[in-house]
Amino acid sequence: MLEIVPFTLGPAQTNAYLVADALTREAVVIDPAWDGHLILKAAQDRDWRIGHLWYTHAHFDHIGGAAAIADALNPLPHVALHPDDHVLWRTGGGGALFGLDIDPGPEPTIDFVHGMSLKLGSNEFEVRFTPGHTKGHCVLYVAGEGVCFCGDLIFNGSVGRTDLPGGDWNALEDSIHTQIFTLPDQTRLLSGHGPETTVGRERRHNPFVGKGVS
Repeated sequence: MLEIVPFTLGPAQTNAYLVADALTREAVVIDPAWDGHLILKAAQDRDWRIGHLWYTHAHFDHIGGAAAIADALNPLPHVALHPDDHVLWRTGGGGALFGLDIDPGPEPTIDFVHGMSLKLGSNEFEVRFTPGHTKGHCVLYVAGEGVCFCGDLIFNGSVGRTDLPGGDWNALEDSIHTQIFTLPDQTRLLSGHGPETTVGRERRHNPFVGKGVS
């Protein structure tokens, strides 16, 4: 069983997720957006051990808290990111475009590959490659829990922007239709911004990619 603690942090009000296996107390931070000390304290209060940082993509507002988390951990956490976003990560996630100097934290040590499986205790996360918002964007689907951590691919009633470097509307639309709308309707979508939603809700009502959109 997974336990999920959400945070909304930083200048872009980005959602970060502290996720742990209830039995082993192993934990991962998915998109450590900002204020890493707050995420660390939440883990410490629950006696959870953070061993991994997993990034859906490398924009600055999804990695801004990574350095503070890693600096407090020994050994360093394993960092996972799709290789197509490594260049973006090395430049601080594009923060300079917004006047921000971002420490991206420790070097990624695990390359996401479409279809790969990641384990957290007894829980299995499936990596799905979903470019469009960035070149290397991925989502993490946990079939056993009926939840998908979908970064900035799709939101409650909206979709990720494609006007930043590496964005591609056609790729984003294809990623949503092939990697999100193929999941069961009841699947919870935990996005990078805004409230959670479900696959069924977005398939029926999302004005950008839902039914009735040509």
